[in-house]
Amino acid sequence: MAKEVLAAGAVCWRRVGEEIMVLLIHRTKQKDVSFPKGKVDPGETMPQAGVREVEEETGLRVRLGANLGRIHYSIGDQITKTVQYWAAEVFEEAVRNSTFVPNKEIEALEWVKLSKAHKRLSYKQDVDILEVFKRMIEHNALETFSVILLRHAKAEPRSIEFPEDRLRPLTEFGKEQASRLTRTLEAFGPSRILSSDAERCMRTVSPTAKSMNKSVRAKAALGQDAWDEGHGDVRSVIGKIVRKGKNVIICSHRPVLPDIARELVLATGSLPGDYLDDAVSLPPGGFSVFHFSKTNPSAGIISIETYPMR
Repeated sequence: MAKEVLAAGAVCWRRVGEEIMVLLIHRTKQKDVSFPKGKVDPGETMPQAGVREVEEETGLRVRLGANLGRIHYSIGDQITKTVQYWAAEVFEEAVRNSTFVPNKEIEALEWVKLSKAHKRLSYKQDVDILEVFKRMIEHNALETFSVILLRHAKAEPRSIEFPEDRLRPLTEFGKEQASRLTRTLEAFGPSRILSSDAERCMRTVSPTAKSMNKSVRAKAALGQDAWDEGHGDVRSVIGKIVRKGKNVIICSHRPVLPDIARELVLATGSLPGDYLDDAVSLPPGGFSVFHFSKTNPSAGIISIETYPMR
């Protein structure tokens, strides 16, 4: 049975005047040209690995945009490789702060006009990913923002010690989950963190907020108490998020998440469907990332990726 090796990378892009350019790497040993990518380390998630590998190979710090899908190929008879790619816009500040120097793994970086990139790539699989990237441009979906729907980490059950539902704290395992979530959530570059005002939700996003030096905005409208009592105003929260078009984390509860997802669908003209059930049927500490066009959010959901994070 062939061994599967997981890897992650990104199609890094930037605007230069009216031109869209993509970044290609020239590998020293293989003498080939491809997109930055690398193996997932033990204990890492795909998004973590994607951001880390881009920085290690190019010196550029990026945040992940829309999901471009996966490619699969064989290495000999015994290894199958699966590589997950995202689009990743490179801002001028990241270019100025790049730490890249030619080394034993990567001998050169090359910014190429989009129209010429397919001729420079060494492998058909990379050309296929480039075609997905081009279709995003055609659909006005290159510049995106993400909404992360996060279910709180594992919490203590209601008991004599914790009689009020909103005051239930995280278990020790839940605290570990909250800590482990940080690097993966950071990979998507959230600019705001919203949370139910319940203790278990606030504590779930606390490590990420601390790591990113951001505050957590507590919203009673996202809480289970408001949902149970029928006066939660999820719609106004989601409306503001879509209007602002900035990356955001929303931490809430299992029964509330389907309502949040439905409001995202309504606010962006997306098609309803069973896919939403899959995106919100999350275990404690799990999350889904919804990607939307910044310039045309009413075009609907571009992609969704789900991470159980057990």
